[in-house]
Amino acid sequence: MIATEIDILLSDVALKGGLVIPEKAVGIVVFSHGSGSSRFSPRNRMVAELMQQQGIGTLLFDLLTEEEDEIYENRFNIDLLVSRLIEATEWLLKYKGARGLPVAFFGASTGAASALRAAAFFGKKVKAVVSRGGRPDLAMNELSQVSAPTLLIVGGLDFQVIEMNREAFEQLNTIKELKIIPGATHLFEEPGKLQEVADLAIAWYKRYLPMRTNF
Repeated sequence: MIATEIDILLSDVALKGGLVIPEKAVGIVVFSHGSGSSRFSPRNRMVAELMQQQGIGTLLFDLLTEEEDEIYENRFNIDLLVSRLIEATEWLLKYKGARGLPVAFFGASTGAASALRAAAFFGKKVKAVVSRGGRPDLAMNELSQVSAPTLLIVGGLDFQVIEMNREAFEQLNTIKELKIIPGATHLFEEPGKLQEVADLAIAWYKRYLPMRTNF
């Protein structure tokens, strides 16, 4: 397993990230975290570690610099976050250590909107998308353009977000599933619930991440 702390050099900034590629990885999942979170999100890191144990590589990175994150409005600037996710993914596709590995997205909270909009941009280059407690409704105009198989996971007690996901689900024209985890709230903090999220996500990626390909 290769674990590397990296600087992702984009057109205007350098973003901090952590890239882990297990031996014989089936692909790499790029994480798009929610507002106010970072690559150190304990929930995303737990899910990422469980993915790594199953042979799935992960890239967790900060969508904003420390200075940008101090401006509260930036955390909800979906256009900015989408552009960062697109550029970081393009960087990953060219990165020597990951070249040829298929790429997927994992989006949490508002990060799910960024992941889905970026997936619409990349088309078939992104092989799968998973949303955890996400706000896919914030990507409503792009949902019909998403071709990657998409799994929406929502807590059964997260009533408002369930309705938002149901509305978004209807707009998706790709392979799709909506999974509601009973007894879970928005952050899946209840015992065992985040493990359920990880299990569902891992099964989805294993189903739709093909073996090594060339872009």
